[in-house]
Amino acid sequence: MGRLEKDQLSLRVLPKNDLDLDLQEFLIDRQARNLSHKTLLWYRQSLDLFRKFLVHEGLNRSCDIEASTLRQFLIHLKDRGHNPGGIRNIFGAVRAFLNWFEDENAPAGWTNPLRRVRSPRVSQQPLEPVNLSDLQKMLATCERNFTGVRDRAILVALLDSGCRASEFLELNIDDLDMQSGAVIVRKGKGGKKRVAFLGAKTRREVLRYLRVRADMRDLEALWVTVQANRLTYAGLRQIIRRRSTKAGIRPPSLHSFRRAFALLSLRNGMDVYSLQRLMGHSDLSVLRRYLAQTREDLQRAHERAGPVDHML
Repeated sequence: MGRLEKDQLSLRVLPKNDLDLDLQEFLIDRQARNLSHKTLLWYRQSLDLFRKFLVHEGLNRSCDIEASTLRQFLIHLKDRGHNPGGIRNIFGAVRAFLNWFEDENAPAGWTNPLRRVRSPRVSQQPLEPVNLSDLQKMLATCERNFTGVRDRAILVALLDSGCRASEFLELNIDDLDMQSGAVIVRKGKGGKKRVAFLGAKTRREVLRYLRVRADMRDLEALWVTVQANRLTYAGLRQIIRRRSTKAGIRPPSLHSFRRAFALLSLRNGMDVYSLQRLMGHSDLSVLRRYLAQTREDLQRAHERAGPVDHML
């Protein structure tokens, strides 16, 4: 049984009407494109919310969806407590479905309601990176036993690699070149493969960790539990929470380590195109949010390059 078979969402029930048939046909189309499990699950979960809303509104045909329906759905999501980013994310799945329906199954003369509904706006405020002072406090809580040495290696490697948490957890020992620091990310977003790197200090911490897990040499996973299982997303999050509690600080999000990698790399002189490739972004649009510079960043940039101060 494949992983998708285990996702018991309501869209997996037998179709009851034209809407259900369209939704299931769309999901089959996405699966046929060989999209990742995570992407397919996102489509299922997002469209399940949309389907339940339409059923509540008494709609059972895709062609009956109007612009007002979409606007009411966006308001419904907001009332249910979804944040702006989450609403935009869900709406992205709905947009993909309606565009597919227009191309595949729409009756003659049907007008796509998306033409009259704009995607919800999301604030472009700078994303907060992990605080380095807080990180130092977390590192200070790491004992010299297995979990302490492992957690210390995890904390610095998360920051130094710039990997997404899901990519980080999929790493195997063979993906690391301890000589050059190269890290092969085999399961990046969209199934793309790329190379990240670990600096000398981080590699030293990783080597210490590998020594204390010497009796687990047969395991291919890089990050493992005391029980010799591959570390999970929930397990990684628990490590961060436990270290934060011991340090007496507010737990940072897993993604805040990736944000810190981006911002600190820029401040330390890395060009934005190299940073884009290291982080696995297809373009610079996402990086713009990571790299929204602070007033202090702009001040330092002006001090380095301001034309009048550098006149002869």
